[in-house]
Amino acid sequence: MVTASVHYTAAAVSDLGRKRSTNEDAFGYSVEHGVYVVCDGMGGAAAGEVASSIAVEEIMRRLAGSSSPDSPRAEAAEAIGAANQAIHRRSLRNQKLSGMGTTMVLLIVEERRAAFLNIGDSRGYRLRQGHLEQITIDHSHVEEQVRLGRMTREEAERSPLRNIITRALGTQNQVTPDVFELETEPGDLFLLCSDGLTRELSDALLESLLRLDLSLGKLCARLVNAANKAGGHDNITCLLVRAGA
Repeated sequence: MVTASVHYTAAAVSDLGRKRSTNEDAFGYSVEHGVYVVCDGMGGAAAGEVASSIAVEEIMRRLAGSSSPDSPRAEAAEAIGAANQAIHRRSLRNQKLSGMGTTMVLLIVEERRAAFLNIGDSRGYRLRQGHLEQITIDHSHVEEQVRLGRMTREEAERSPLRNIITRALGTQNQVTPDVFELETEPGDLFLLCSDGLTRELSDALLESLLRLDLSLGKLCARLVNAANKAGGHDNITCLLVRAGA
């Protein structure tokens, strides 16, 4: 049986939000190389912006700057390790950047194979046949409490501790991403986003917006506008990737 190839298109928007004076989010993608990444930096002064930029630059340089690897997943893990080392070393050299780090969600695709890799609470979703599913799992204090049955999902969304993440890129000498492997189908729509989007919009609202018959660029803008209308308390970044026949 001949399997039809899948072609991908993408668009992204990053916005300051309504409360922040700087944008510590960063993103990058290459449709040609099947690499898509969103990072949300953290740290005092401009440290978060530095950390997220280093992560995106290092990951894109390694994954979009070479020929097709034999093992995209292994190559992605190596790129994440290199980004972690680059951020960590930079923070040790400059006291003003001490302790900086970033969350990361990375999508790699090759024909009908895909994988999400994540660190922190930036998320990866898939919309298939109108149904939205969160693929990644947050590395956060409240998510751990929910999994242990100590907190409901509703309590987690209202918790003053929801900003605490338990894993970040660059804060330690080593870090391990979670990996979620997928089979893609024509029509699948993938969303990579920082928590500035998901803190403002419920999954149900995200699903209804992503069902709209709009171009990817207009969909990104609609998501960002909705998050800003809901409060825009943080930087907002969304990257959409569509699989087509």
